[in-house]
Amino acid sequence: MVSEVELRRDIAEGENPAHPLRRMLRSLRAWIDTRPRLRSVYRLVVGVFGGGTAILGLLLVPLPGPGWLIVFLGLALLGTEFRWARRLAGFLKRSMSRFWAWWNKRRAARAA
Repeated sequence: MVSEVELRRDIAEGENPAHPLRRMLRSLRAWIDTRPRLRSVYRLVVGVFGGGTAILGLLLVPLPGPGWLIVFLGLALLGTEFRWARRLAGFLKRSMSRFWAWWNKRRAARAA
């Protein structure tokens, strides 16, 4: 089992802007941004792949499994290119958080 301290350290290491993978991705993105046609193709691929992932997640929501997780993954993919997807993901995260707080409060009241 991973301790909370190790988990925080791993998260901080992954978010480090000087991490070699992040530097490589930034340089690749800068290279793509200098080529308008490639940028359009990139946005189209991200849109199709992210949208497909989000739709797949929505189809899996009623089934047991990680439906909402897949929806958020699709929105995160879309959010790398589209601002509306970042805003929608934030709204859904806040709504889910409020729902789970209400649900837990309701369960505690029923148990008491």
